[in-house]
Amino acid sequence: MGGFQRVCALSDLREESALGVEVDGQPVCLALAGGQVFAIRDECSHAEVLLSHGEVEDARIECWLHGSQFDLATGKPIGLPATEPVPVYPVQIDGDDVLVDVGPS
Repeated sequence: MGGFQRVCALSDLREESALGVEVDGQPVCLALAGGQVFAIRDECSHAEVLLSHGEVEDARIECWLHGSQFDLATGKPIGLPATEPVPVYPVQIDGDDVLVDVGPS
């Protein structure tokens, strides 16, 4: 399908927390940090577990299993044991709607 799709209401997100959603069959982790909404693939590149179950702090998300940390803006790992980045997706806010584009399906 592709293109921006509504995934949740902005009011569904809490500061410094994450929410797992699915967009075009892709697992997406939404995180609100510093008033900004980020969308990142909801799968740790190290252990293939859900990042949305991790902790959000200072525009980073920490994998709950082994403690890998990822930059929410770039998807780059900033804490071992992960060494591979995870995809990030563009986000738009339209009123209270959060829209995410995961690219072509």
